[in-house]
Amino acid sequence: MSRRSCSDGAAGFTLIEALVALAIIVAVLGTIGSVIATTAKGTRSIDQRLVLAGTAERLLADLPPRALLKPGRQSGELAGSRWRVDITPMNVAGDDPAANRFVPMAVNLRLQRADGAAIQITTVKLVPRAAQ
Repeated sequence: MSRRSCSDGAAGFTLIEALVALAIIVAVLGTIGSVIATTAKGTRSIDQRLVLAGTAERLLADLPPRALLKPGRQSGELAGSRWRVDITPMNVAGDDPAANRFVPMAVNLRLQRADGAAIQITTVKLVPRAAQ
């Protein structure tokens, strides 16, 4: 920016130059604030997801051994989250019961916190055919 000399010999910025500099500073600070807000929101989202994933891992680890796993629905509450586990046999094309010793069971876990954050995990467990 240029300095203008006044009639009394003092140098200074014009009002327009000061306003332009102020506008640039406001725009830069606004952008930085926006980036910080987005980062904080993303961090909270990741934290929620990690808590849900940890609770889901604990629920899946607490399932009965595969020889005792039966089709059906279980539900409850753990660590402030409501959960539901649905276990259903899977239909496999060309499934010959005599040839296969195992039946694939779909295990669908849905976990939802009180604040609305949710996670759904589907996995497959192989259950011995005699255990059905």
